[in-house]
Order: sequence, then C-alpha cells, then structure tokens
Amino acid sequence: QVQLVESGGGLVQAGGSLRLSCAASGRTFSTYAMGWFRQAPGKEREFVAAINWSSITYYADSVKGRFTISRDNAKITVYLQMNSLKPEDTAVYYCAARKPPIVTQATLYDYWGQGTQVTVSS
Repeated sequence: QVQLVESGGGLVQAGGSLRLSCAASGRTFSTYAMGWFRQAPGKEREFVAAINWSSITYYADSVKGRFTISRDNAKITVYLQMNSLKPEDTAVYYCAARKPPIVTQATLYDYWGQGTQVTVSS
C-alpha cells in the first residue's frame, strides 16, 4: 500500500515558479514509477510528467523544457519543479504511483494523492 500527500501549490504570476512535493509512504516506494497529472475545471485529467526507479523521465509536450520531475528515494519524495508558468498551467495537480514501467495513462496508476491547487495569474 502506498499513500501520497502533495504540497507546494499556490498562487503565482505568469512567468513565476513553484515546486510541488509528493511525500510517499511505503517501503517499496523506490521501485515504483511516479507521475504527476493535472486537471483543470471542466477538463479531463492529463499527464504532466513521470519518473521511474532509476530516474528516467518523461514529459508532456506542453511542459517540456519548463517543468522538471525528480525523486529522492531516501526522503521518499517526488518533486515537480515548475518554471515559466503560464495561465494555462492552472489546475489541481495530482501525484500518482504504480509499479513499473512508466505510463502516461492516468487510469493505469494505482495510488493517488488528494491534489494541490496551482493558480497562475496573467
């Protein structure tokens, strides 16, 4: 069983930065693939970024070059550094976990956090 708790969301102006954290519990965390997803009002949940146990990463085209996903297995935490934020990045951001390999489909992730709100003002 894996439990996930996100933090770090907030209100930021366009062009600004935020770092989201996802604290996980569970002794098998280091082997899990971790993903970040987001959901804006009236839209479907969409893939943002993912990282596997050896820190191989994958990004959605919309965030490539602006967002960076990383993990610290000793701290059992996954991060999402978000730079050059745009109003269209406004959404609730969710952390998710699954056994390998990395996938981008939300329905294939087994564990989810409660989400953290990110609002980017223009």
